[in-house]
Amino acid sequence: MAFVRGLMTSVVMFTLIITTGSTRFEEGLYNGQQENELMGVREDTSNGDGGGVENDVEDIGIPAILLGGPYFDTSASTNVTALVGNTVYLKCRVKNLGNRTVTWVRHRDIHLLTVGRHTYTSDQRFQSIHSPHTEDWKLQIRYPQRRDSGTYECQVSTTPPIGHSMYLSVVEPITTIVGGPDMYINKGSTINLTCIVQHSPEPPPAIRWTHNLEEISYDSPRGGVSVITEKGDLTTSYLLIQRAKAADSGKYTCSPTNANPKTLNVHVLNGEHPEAMQHGGQQRLEFPYSVLLISFMLAVSGS
Repeated sequence: MAFVRGLMTSVVMFTLIITTGSTRFEEGLYNGQQENELMGVREDTSNGDGGGVENDVEDIGIPAILLGGPYFDTSASTNVTALVGNTVYLKCRVKNLGNRTVTWVRHRDIHLLTVGRHTYTSDQRFQSIHSPHTEDWKLQIRYPQRRDSGTYECQVSTTPPIGHSMYLSVVEPITTIVGGPDMYINKGSTINLTCIVQHSPEPPPAIRWTHNLEEISYDSPRGGVSVITEKGDLTTSYLLIQRAKAADSGKYTCSPTNANPKTLNVHVLNGEHPEAMQHGGQQRLEFPYSVLLISFMLAVSGS
């Protein structure tokens, strides 16, 4: 084994001389333990007799990348957020895989999900996706549920095995209309309906408002109807209806394209004062300046 150590050390020194013109093992240039940690290669420090060339290589701290062994391209693997019910993929990119095998493991219960391209678990929602002559190994999860959230690890069958972990968050967007389920407002006041979509991986492409199941027209002869939508981590859509009248009573539904709809009942009152009526016609809210500005402009144009 001493001969193997000497031979491997000589090879590394020769490589350094060719590539750098220097024989110095500078710490910043070559630190076997440091680079092994960076590459995810765990060294075997046991004193058993089962050694071999591979263990000797690891003992002297030569990184797997210098030996042409497998390593992960971690830039291709990221934590993933998915919607409940929508198929999701976790991606693992392995360089220099050779004849090793890629497996996927779920950390929550230390459950082996796939081996190579074969599904090992009885849960057939999980499948390993790999195209020949590529370095990407994807774990496909169909119909993901919130219970599927957690850490998943892509492993390579080296000795010892190496692995790279990523986190999956499965979320279910929530739609709410502020002030529901019933809103009471005086005749002639402005109706402000605020729909909020949260826990969505991305803002909904569109939000549709309906009144008694009919889509609201913003250029109808009635006039005074507008919508403002502000997208972000929290998406908010404001429906503004000027000069409320009895015909504006009914069910208003906010329907984001990537979340469940939410409905609120609006009651336009003509002088009545029920106990449930909100102060000033509806609940006090903090509206952005854009909403207040449009409300003012609509009021001016209608006067």
